[in-house]
Amino acid sequence: MKKSYRVKRDKDFNAIFKSGQNVANRKFVVYRLRKDQPHFRVGLSVSKKLGNAVTRNRIKRLIRHVLIKHQAFLTTDDFVVIARKGVEELDFHQVEKNLVHVLKLAHVYQERE
Repeated sequence: MKKSYRVKRDKDFNAIFKSGQNVANRKFVVYRLRKDQPHFRVGLSVSKKLGNAVTRNRIKRLIRHVLIKHQAFLTTDDFVVIARKGVEELDFHQVEKNLVHVLKLAHVYQERE
């Protein structure tokens, strides 16, 4: 994922958490802040409680892969995806199903017709 598609600065994360709306399911929490920009930007958060660095990096890799696969359906907002306990046990298809579900609830994912 290109750098322009990432939320990296603390200031941006804090703005999303402070002013954004949040939606959750059992595996993910999504904070969204509406923005008028050419494409979406995403920040990822995976707690140390979910496992060691290898496990956390695997979870982030799976999330990024799902976002890249579905990027045509994502709005131009800034959002942060937080992984919850239990994500470390899921395979790619389960991560994809849960993540797309919570993105739809957050109105970040919009299926085109």
